[in-house]
Amino acid sequence: MELEPVVEKNLNRHLSVAKEWFPHEYVPWSEGRTFDGPLGGDAWSESDSKLPEIARTALVVNLLTEDNLPSYHRQIATLFGPDGAWGTWVGRWTAEEGRHGTAIRDYLTVTRAVDPVALERARMVHMTEGYSNNHDHEILHTLAYVSFQELATRISHRNTGKVTGDPTCEALLAKVAADENLHMVFYRNLLAAAFELAPGQAMRAVADVLADFQMPGAGIEGFARKSVAIALAGIYDLRQHRDEVVVPVLRQWDVFNLSGLDADGEIAREQVAAHLDTLEQQASRFEERRAARAARLAATS
Repeated sequence: MELEPVVEKNLNRHLSVAKEWFPHEYVPWSEGRTFDGPLGGDAWSESDSKLPEIARTALVVNLLTEDNLPSYHRQIATLFGPDGAWGTWVGRWTAEEGRHGTAIRDYLTVTRAVDPVALERARMVHMTEGYSNNHDHEILHTLAYVSFQELATRISHRNTGKVTGDPTCEALLAKVAADENLHMVFYRNLLAAAFELAPGQAMRAVADVLADFQMPGAGIEGFARKSVAIALAGIYDLRQHRDEVVVPVLRQWDVFNLSGLDADGEIAREQVAAHLDTLEQQASRFEERRAARAARLAATS
């Protein structure tokens, strides 16, 4: 209730800067042709795809992540409620997110970039499983999580677009990424207000979320293997997670200069600092392993 005016202010800001766009304008429909099945078209073949394998992997992960929107909607609708500015935001956010999956799936299907049968089967499995995180019922934890997650998703979409080598796909994913960035700003601003209202509770939420952070697509079948390939390709890795997601958001909240923390808030801030150090070590080790792997592959070739 205390955050309601902040929600209204940021909702109005969002509506004033959000750019209308249409998914159908970013799909090369003239490239499409009928698939096999009841309509008697051509079966999908690996040779149909013009995209690099890593781009296809990342696009499928991104799309399956977007597909779980009903679970995400249920979570924030239950937490934020249907009324007032909170409820209006839930509807607007859901509507904007809904076009992401539509656009990416249409692109992949029309261009025959991936096997549509395998994609549909993966969608069925992933959506049936649904989505939940460790802090489903805690509003500040949820705001902290989506502040980081929306920015991470933006980076993943943009970098995926770049590795496709297809200007059409890159333009499409740039539009999706722009939506994700605006969503991140909305949530980041709400938690900034929470830091003013209850700094200790907000700091605890940030520390807890960072300690067990996972991307929403973590439940995708084979996600561990796919995420390693995505990291090796530089689409989204630990370095980007630390330096381009976690650090900038923490800087916006000025967490290391914040005053007014209670005892647990101070402990939480120390945990955030320690987590940054751990991420730095992990990112450096991963970069070293990736460089060594690249050197071995170069020597072999």
